Amino acid sequence: MEFIPEEILRYCENHSESESALLNRLNRDTCAKILNPRMLSGHLQGRFLSMISQMLRPGYILEIGTYTGYSALCLAEGLQAGGKLITIDINDELEAFAAGYFKESAFGQAIVQKTGDALLILPDIESNIDLVFIDADKKEYSAYYDLIIDKVRSGGVILTDNVLWSGQVLQPAERQDPDTRSVTAFNEKIKTDPRVQVLMLPLRDGISVIMKK
Repeated sequence: MEFIPEEILRYCENHSESESALLNRLNRDTCAKILNPRMLSGHLQGRFLSMISQMLRPGYILEIGTYTGYSALCLAEGLQAGGKLITIDINDELEAFAAGYFKESAFGQAIVQKTGDALLILPDIESNIDLVFIDADKKEYSAYYDLIIDKVRSGGVILTDNVLWSGQVLQPAERQDPDTRSVTAFNEKIKTDPRVQVLMLPLRDGISVIMKK
């Protein structure tokens, strides 16, 4: 589902900061060479991720769902000097592809890739996280959240992608598939969690900004 007309999207992109040459090439290469390129954050969402990161100036970022590395590079733009970004993905076939772009960027030394099941990796992740971006298996959003919420510092931010799930969250419960039910349950969960404030934005496929109190 397209939530805004294509021409409005292009207008927003044309009146936002441009992608870097590296990000533009990564965007094009992902679309040309990798399955499911719609999973890439893309220009407008990428600039949103970058701006949130630059406002927070995080020293420690966690990303769950690397894909081809576009979102990690955008998030890294706000890292403090000496900061780190840990990005986790279960797909080892894309590890080298993303690593190549990380190496080309100015943030290569700051980005740590971990390959495997995030549910098994997250318990060993260090605490005091400043910024989290969740964009992985939708059925596990609630589990990811439970594993990281106590590791996020007060005032830290969790960004969760695809919270509108192509509009399927509007379907009656009996017509929702398992992924949709999981996204819907997650959205209800964070809305009622007293530990956080949440703002859901209709940016691309929906992104929630969750700030820990």
